[in-house]
Amino acid sequence: MESKNFFNDVYDVVRQIPVGRATSYGSIANFLGSKLSARMVGWAMNACHGMPDVPAHRVVNRNGVLSGKHFFGSPTAMQELLEREGVLVKNDKIVDFKKVYWDPASELL
Repeated sequence: MESKNFFNDVYDVVRQIPVGRATSYGSIANFLGSKLSARMVGWAMNACHGMPDVPAHRVVNRNGVLSGKHFFGSPTAMQELLEREGVLVKNDKIVDFKKVYWDPASELL
C-alpha cells in the first residue's frame, strides 16, 4: 500500500516539471524524503504509461541519460517528446543537462 502512495507522490512532482525541463529519479526521491529510492521512482515512471497527465519523458537518470526510453512504445519516442519541448538529445542523453535540469527541492518550496 505504501508504494502506491509513494507513486502518487512521485506523479504529483512529475506533473509540475515545466515544459522544456527535466529532472532525475534521484532528485524526485530526495525531494520526497526518500533519498535512496531513485529506483522506486523509476518503477513509478514505468507504471504511469497510459496516464497522459504524467510527463514521464521529463525524468531521466542523474547524468541526463534517457534510461527509461524502452518503456515509451518505440526506441525514439522519449527523445521525440523531449525534442518537441525544445530539449536537445544526442546519443540518448540530454545535451547540457545542467541547463535544463529542474530541481524539485529548490523549485517546490
